[in-house]
Amino acid sequence: MTVKPVKVRNLTIGEGIPKICVPLVGESKEQILEEAQALSGTSADFVEWRADCFAGVSDMEQVKEVLKMLRTELNDLPLLFTFRTASEGGKSRLEPEAHTALLEEVVQAGCADLVDIELMFGKDRVKKLVAAAHNAGLKVIISNHILKDMPSKSGLIQKMFEMQELNADILKIAVLPQMRKDVITLLAAVEEMNTKYASRPIIGIAMAEMGSVSRLCGEAFGSAVTFGVVKNASAPGQIEADALSVVLHTVHKTLIKEK
Repeated sequence: MTVKPVKVRNLTIGEGIPKICVPLVGESKEQILEEAQALSGTSADFVEWRADCFAGVSDMEQVKEVLKMLRTELNDLPLLFTFRTASEGGKSRLEPEAHTALLEEVVQAGCADLVDIELMFGKDRVKKLVAAAHNAGLKVIISNHILKDMPSKSGLIQKMFEMQELNADILKIAVLPQMRKDVITLLAAVEEMNTKYASRPIIGIAMAEMGSVSRLCGEAFGSAVTFGVVKNASAPGQIEADALSVVLHTVHKTLIKEK
């Protein structure tokens, strides 16, 4: 099966060197703006606003204000909106109904280009949110962040199958490895899904310091995006974006030579 790249503004995800996404994790509007301004001249390909870190996330008017500010500040850099739930490593909690309402409002606001929807929401809720996002012209990342009870390779592939069946534009699977072989399991699952079954790009990440290598070598296994730091990290093991870019380009040149 051939993976079809995803076009977001002037960025194509799923071909060539993995794209670098930089998170914004400020608690206040001022901190978020400072983080966004720091992106100028860096290796960021697109930006993730981790709204679960924002103190005003329960107030939709404040959320819309930040979205408008970011859309202006980022110019043509694509913007991914994410509210990461606490069970998957997020910084704050919303009741399911409030979380759903937040995402529905965000996709209608006309500022974000992509939205993250967690697989754990369940099929009916995910389908509803995916449809709303697509109807508003946004691309969808369906994600699953596994912080304990590391699945088998087949278990990880099954989760990615579910994301694909739910019409995600990009599949994201992240694990918190407890041992080195968990990193190998994650990379093997991404490679098999990418080469045999995927029709869309995959993001595969092993978190924490033990998993840092997965952020560097993703292209060799079929991962289309990695996350890098400019000011503040959103997850353990993230690497400074410009240093990350140097490694990604080096790996890419090596892979091209092998072909």
